[in-house]
Amino acid sequence: MDDNEVKFFIEAALLAAGRPMTVDQLHNLFDGRSAPEKSHIRQAISNLQDDYENRGITISEVASGFRIQVKSSMADRLQKLWDEQAPRYSRALFETLVLIAYRQPMTRGEIEEIRGVSVSTNIIRSLLEREWIRVVGHRDVPGRPAMFATTKSFLDYFGLRKLDDLPPLADHSDWESLRVQLNLPAVDEDEEEEELPTDDVTELPVVYREGEEEDGTADSEKLPDIKPGVKADLGIEPIAATEWPDPTDATAILQVEPAGPDEDAADDREDVDASLTGG
Repeated sequence: MDDNEVKFFIEAALLAAGRPMTVDQLHNLFDGRSAPEKSHIRQAISNLQDDYENRGITISEVASGFRIQVKSSMADRLQKLWDEQAPRYSRALFETLVLIAYRQPMTRGEIEEIRGVSVSTNIIRSLLEREWIRVVGHRDVPGRPAMFATTKSFLDYFGLRKLDDLPPLADHSDWESLRVQLNLPAVDEDEEEEELPTDDVTELPVVYREGEEEDGTADSEKLPDIKPGVKADLGIEPIAATEWPDPTDATAILQVEPAGPDEDAADDREDVDASLTGG
């Protein structure tokens, strides 16, 4: 295949995939004998980027590979193509995400200490469901609180190749500057947050489902090293404490061992004493 054929094939592959693809993945799409060198694939991608210079699309390299995407200058007007508007997130959610991204790994209590307000369960659940964060371990302190870090999906969504590509942030309160740099959507400012009491706050332990496995979406190599005294996460997903079994559910009631002979005798004596005293 000549250079143009390679370039056109890569363009078609990225459009058809609808997701980022690495050079290795693109290389595997070619027939063995006609497959170009990986360096030629990279050059073809670079040539495509040049071709797109004055067009409405571009090729961007993110954590999961290369992808063809609409230029940010076109995004607002193209939003009309979709019936559903993009979800709006609260400022509290993005501030929580920013803290995790810049200071990971962090526990919920550490985030609350910096922000000065409580972090709602809904915020953590939303970030987990979007696969922007995941549990990477537990602090070796009472309650063993979960530590959160960002994922490869987080990098892909915000157009980053690695955590080092995050813009510098002097202060976590410098929210508006970061929103512009990362081209973040508008946020809802209406959400009320509960200020933390001045007393020390004790974190509750996280409850886990048994038998769940890590899905592999996060790139642990890009995460900071876990410090000594922190136990590695087993890849199981936290669930809210409100999901304890219903105590009225018969399947949730613990079965009690039958009383032994000695216990039966003691119960009989108590019944006799009660009848004598008129109890």
